[in-house]
Amino acid sequence: MAKRRRSRRGKPLPTEPVEIIIDSLSHEGRGVGKIDGKTVFVDRALPGETVQMQYTFQRGKFDEGRSISVENLNEQRVEPPCEHFAVCGGCSMQHLSTDAQITHKQSILAEQLEHFANTTPKEWLAPLQADLLGYRRKARLGVRYVIKKERTLIGFREKYSNYLADIEKCPVLVEQVSELFTPMSQLIDGLDSRLFIPQIEVACGDDKIALLIRHLQPLSEKDHAAWVEFAKQHEVIVFLQPKGPKTVHRIWPVDDKDAQLNYRLKEYNLEMLMEPLDFTQVNASINNLMIPLAIDLLDVQPEDNILDLFCGLGNFTLPLATRAKKVVGVEGVQEMVDRTSQNAAHNKLENVEFYQADLAADLSDKDWVKCQYNKVLIDPARSGALEVIANIVKINPEKIVYVSCNPATLARDTGELVKAGYKLIKAGVMDMFPHTTHVESIALFER
Repeated sequence: MAKRRRSRRGKPLPTEPVEIIIDSLSHEGRGVGKIDGKTVFVDRALPGETVQMQYTFQRGKFDEGRSISVENLNEQRVEPPCEHFAVCGGCSMQHLSTDAQITHKQSILAEQLEHFANTTPKEWLAPLQADLLGYRRKARLGVRYVIKKERTLIGFREKYSNYLADIEKCPVLVEQVSELFTPMSQLIDGLDSRLFIPQIEVACGDDKIALLIRHLQPLSEKDHAAWVEFAKQHEVIVFLQPKGPKTVHRIWPVDDKDAQLNYRLKEYNLEMLMEPLDFTQVNASINNLMIPLAIDLLDVQPEDNILDLFCGLGNFTLPLATRAKKVVGVEGVQEMVDRTSQNAAHNKLENVEFYQADLAADLSDKDWVKCQYNKVLIDPARSGALEVIANIVKINPEKIVYVSCNPATLARDTGELVKAGYKLIKAGVMDMFPHTTHVESIALFER
């Protein structure tokens, strides 16, 4: 008999459905309402709806639940494009129209800017939207051979659970990747190591797909040969990772030229080389809109000297270099500095320089800091660029473009820039991850 779910305090959860009226939508895409004065977050519920809800968790200050049935449907409610939406935790807003999704994301950015920086942009940029399905080029897929089912599950976790969702395809992934779910599952079913493969990392370039197989025990000769045959049959690149990142190695194809991932930035006549574990933008269609937007916001001119912080493999650096006098890219990870240098050479750009540095440290002794830059672009990780702001202020650029994957840290850092005398001129959101609550944004600051 299945164990009955209990609340955090150990009491059994109520089993009977409860009616709740949804008042608003949380940052995580859940409906928010109250029962007996206590806040409840309800999965797959939208504002204005009357929902029959099943409790999934009870806490001291709030409860959680999932909707069973809905009345008074929100006019923005739509049929989810994925049959697994109710179970899979990969997406959280497929039941909401894409226009309403992007409006919700912009409201989050506006709320955070007001809360943390007490400011609002002079102008809101039109949201960037592009491919809504089949957009995701990178993913970390969970893998588990389920003995009771005698088959392998591949995909994302269930909603609010550590269990893998039982899915056969994923419409937000690049179609060629989604089509590999069943053959990969069938392959792993027959491996000696089927119980010891917890993860497959996927990375797609414009022309090739790479699979990185994490395995916790050495592969037998039979298993090794099976992955090689799979790579040949499905025309994919296969890497193995027995331990940490330094153990990643390719098993097929043998020739390096046949195994090179890349993506093209046609507007700038650039080809960007990449490796499976490199950070790259997940949504190529949005990336192709975001780069020109950033260059336009910076108003790049032929005489400009530009500093690109957190430059990665040169996604912004190299396009900037096709328009500016000189661009300096700085990155904390030496492997990425090597990659962006490789990309500059590959594209025959000579007006760029790259440096490795801990951008959270004092940079005043670095030679590249002592150069004059009139414009700066930053694209930090989710933790933001708080420690970097002081260094940027010392450089005193006339314009700063900040690309962010976390509106809370962008808002926090905006407050610091405003204190230093900068004005938030423009800001807007970009739908890098449609159907999720991830908010990608861009902002322009000027003296």
